[in-house]
Amino acid sequence: MTKMIHSYWAYIVLIILIFAFVNAIIGLTSKKEFGTKDLKISLFTLIASHIQLLIGFVAFYMSDFYLTMRSIGMGEVMKNSDLRKILIEHPLVGIIAIILITIGFSKHKKIATSAKKFKTIAIFYGVALILILSRIPWSQWFSN
Repeated sequence: MTKMIHSYWAYIVLIILIFAFVNAIIGLTSKKEFGTKDLKISLFTLIASHIQLLIGFVAFYMSDFYLTMRSIGMGEVMKNSDLRKILIEHPLVGIIAIILITIGFSKHKKIATSAKKFKTIAIFYGVALILILSRIPWSQWFSN
């Protein structure tokens, strides 16, 4: 059940992250003022991604993959590309992406100009989006 929640919440996170990234690009290119709406979009993205991380931790430790890793050992996991992607790359890259979202949100709060705020959000959220998209187990996601 937690794997299903993690999968469905991922759709929400992806939509919100894409929306926040596009909003930042539009704000940057149109030279508009960074307003309350922009702050809320960025903050909601931060919150949704952190919730996804927590759900992911629970799903990870309750999964059959984790039990497999414990039984065969890390050396065998690293030799198997499918297991390595699910057990190592997916969680690690997800954590890095959420760290980038957190850093981007924190940095933008300390910046005075709107253009730099939008640029900071666009860069950090954009790199996080690319990382997340690179490690989604697409074959499993679409088989649900």
